[in-house]
Amino acid sequence: MEREQALNLLKKYVKNEKMLAHCYASEAVMRALAARLGEDVDKWGLAGLLHDIDVEVTDADPKRHGMEAVNILEENNVDPEIIDAVKMHNEMASGKERHTRFQHALAAGETVTGLVIATALVYPDKKIASVKPKSVTKRMKQKAFAASVSRENIMECEKIGIPLSEFAELSVNAMKGVADDIGL
Repeated sequence: MEREQALNLLKKYVKNEKMLAHCYASEAVMRALAARLGEDVDKWGLAGLLHDIDVEVTDADPKRHGMEAVNILEENNVDPEIIDAVKMHNEMASGKERHTRFQHALAAGETVTGLVIATALVYPDKKIASVKPKSVTKRMKQKAFAASVSRENIMECEKIGIPLSEFAELSVNAMKGVADDIGL
């Protein structure tokens, strides 16, 4: 599936602009991760873009989110590896633990976007361009800051061989590249 097709499919199911921005940010981080790890940049990018395609269909129900995405993506002949990563980004619905590099990367990559965005929003200009990777790693330790962001998921970066400080830098830089698309 080409990116334009994936984007059209995503917009068919996701209408909320903030959720679309999250998907664009996740795509950027996943593309950067793939480049860093020598993986297929387009495939990993599509996983980031499409991972929350069912969030409005399931009303973000953690027991269903990801499973409806499987049906949507299968009906549209999306690569089975992308479907698997999307399914596994929410372990609660899948009932299984993540075990592949792709699965860990998507879980960490899509989750860190929330922490980076929350960090940007406390800056006076509210811009990703102002965010320093060190600020993101510092905020990781502050459990009350962006409390809904799973630190455990973000730490899965280490399961793919990337230390947190490098992961924060990679993520911030990737998101700076799509700052206009995500409104920050």
